[in-house]
Amino acid sequence: MNPQQYEKVKSAKGFIAALDQSGGSTPKALSLYGIKPEAYSGEQQMFDLIHAMRTRIITSPSFNGDRILGAILFEQTMDRQVEGRGSADYLWSVKRVVPFLKVDKGLADEANGAQTMKAMPGLDALLARAKDKGVFGTKMRSVVKHADAKGIEDVVTQQFAIAKQILAAGLMPIIEPEVDIHATDKPGAERLLKASIEKHLGTLGPQQQVMLKLTIPSVDDFYADFVKHPKILRVVALSGGYSREEANALLARNHGVIASFSRALTEGLTAQMSDQEFNKALDASIASIYKASIT
Repeated sequence: MNPQQYEKVKSAKGFIAALDQSGGSTPKALSLYGIKPEAYSGEQQMFDLIHAMRTRIITSPSFNGDRILGAILFEQTMDRQVEGRGSADYLWSVKRVVPFLKVDKGLADEANGAQTMKAMPGLDALLARAKDKGVFGTKMRSVVKHADAKGIEDVVTQQFAIAKQILAAGLMPIIEPEVDIHATDKPGAERLLKASIEKHLGTLGPQQQVMLKLTIPSVDDFYADFVKHPKILRVVALSGGYSREEANALLARNHGVIASFSRALTEGLTAQMSDQEFNKALDASIASIYKASIT
C-alpha cells in the first residue's frame, strides 16, 4: 500500500468522488448528464460516452487533490486511459487523487429485508490487476431495506469476509452496507447495523483496517465511535438519493464523516455545457461538498 496515499486518505481534508456507475446505472447517469438513450446504440457506445463524461470531470481544473482525496472507478474506467495514461495512474500522478475500484457485481435478490452482493468469482484476478494499475482500495455495496437483524447480519458477514480477501491482496476495502433512505425503520436498521459492524471489526487482524461507506444516519453523529475507531481508516457517507443540498446539510451535522457522493456530485452537469460553464458548475459542486466534509 502506497504510504503517501494511505496518509492522504487517513488524515487529509476533502472527500471521495464516486465515479463508478456500472452497466445498470449508466443510462440514468447519462440521462441526467443530458444524453438520452436514443442518442446511442449498444453498450460499447454507452460506455464510450460515460468514459468521456468521467474524463471531462477528472481532467477539469476544478478536480484535483486539494479538495478531493480519492475517486472510485468502475472496472471499465480503470482499464481505459485519460490523456494517454491509465486512469488510476492519471488520478494519482497528475491530480494527487487516490484511486479506488468498485469490485462488486451488483446486488442479489432481497432476502430478510436486505440485498447482499452477487458472487464475485473473478475477484482475486481483478484485485491483482487493480494493484498492478496503481489502485489503492476497493468499494463494494450491499443494501439494507428493513430493520431485520438476520438480513443485516448477512450483509455485514459477507462484507467483512470479502474485505479480508481484499486486504490479503494488499488493497484497502471500503465496506458499503447502504441503508435505504426510505427504509421503513431507518433508525432501527442503523442501530442493528452499527452493532453488527462493531462485532465484525473485532475479527480483523492486529494490523488490519477497513473503511466504511454509510448512509447519512438519522441521528446526528451516530457513527462518531467509528470515526475514532483504530480499525477504521475513514468513515465516508453516500448521498443515497438526497439532493446535493440535502446531503450536504445532513453530512455537515456528522463530524468527522466525509462525503463519497456520486449522483450528488454530478448534479446539474450536462454534456451541452461549454467547458467554462462545466468547470464553473463542477467547482461549485466540489466546493459545497468539501465544505460539508470538513465539519
